[in-house]
Amino acid sequence: MAEVDREPQAQERGARMLRTALGPIIERALEDPMTLEVMLNPDGRLWVDRLSEGLSDSGATLSPADGERIVRLVAHHVGAEVHAGRPRVSAELPGTGERFEGLLPPVVTTPCFAIRKPAVAVFRLSDYVAAGIMTEAQASVLRAGVAARANILVAGGTSTGKTTLTNALLAEVAQTADRVVIIEDTRELQCAAPNLVALRTKDGVATLSDLVRSSLRLRPDRIPIGEVRGAEALDLLKAWGTGHPGGIGTIHAGSALGALRRMEQLIQEAAVTVPRALIAETIDLIAVLSGRGSARRLSELARVTGLTSAGDYHLIPAVPALADVPAPPNTAGEP
Repeated sequence: MAEVDREPQAQERGARMLRTALGPIIERALEDPMTLEVMLNPDGRLWVDRLSEGLSDSGATLSPADGERIVRLVAHHVGAEVHAGRPRVSAELPGTGERFEGLLPPVVTTPCFAIRKPAVAVFRLSDYVAAGIMTEAQASVLRAGVAARANILVAGGTSTGKTTLTNALLAEVAQTADRVVIIEDTRELQCAAPNLVALRTKDGVATLSDLVRSSLRLRPDRIPIGEVRGAEALDLLKAWGTGHPGGIGTIHAGSALGALRRMEQLIQEAAVTVPRALIAETIDLIAVLSGRGSARRLSELARVTGLTSAGDYHLIPAVPALADVPAPPNTAGEP
């Protein structure tokens, strides 16, 4: 029993040691609540992505030796191998949960890494309206969609805030009495639903597809997913469309139509024939984010209403898009 009691203490001590080993510059950046991500480039420059400011050069540098030391330390703390034959480290920092992706030669000239912080606060849809990122009409459509158990895709490019908006939608889900089974590969989604099960992938043990199938045996009402990125798209589509509506997921795409095209590409990893009719029938709303920092906007909110006579997707705007509307001054941060 004493050995078991000491284990969490040892893990906490290891997490503190790793945090200190990252160095004061990175540690200060990660402690800043406005920081989203810290990145080391092969040229040694440290870049920081902050809410409201966006991505900028911190002015600080790290030597290749220091960069390699950090990558190796992270690998050591999570029990991963890293060397020329296995030059990648994908990990979650112990204790604090940041997502770490580190690379060593020969896949890069000198060490580089990115440390992405998990969300520290959940922004509500009303916060998006206050920040000028979406209109009240758009927020109302999203609220109504969650209440009606619509299947919602949140689309956008890298660092456009897809996960943050998904968490805002999950805050609406938490107001229902539904049993929620979340599936993700890194800890990013936050949901305060009282009846909640959170599943996470593990390399070599359980894939997203595996967990989608497992989730169906857990009596879910809703199955949100962190990111649709592979063959699990087909399993998820079937789950959302056959008795488990109200799903929410993110996908890399720059438009509503692009999100549906991307779903097709992912499904083709598991099936030769793309079930376009099933996609059109299952996906109800697509919210598209664009821009970063103060330029972030919900640029498109579309309803999928079926297929055209030509067999392509029929999309209509849920409400007029928010375009060319300057955000109001925001001193308290933004989603």
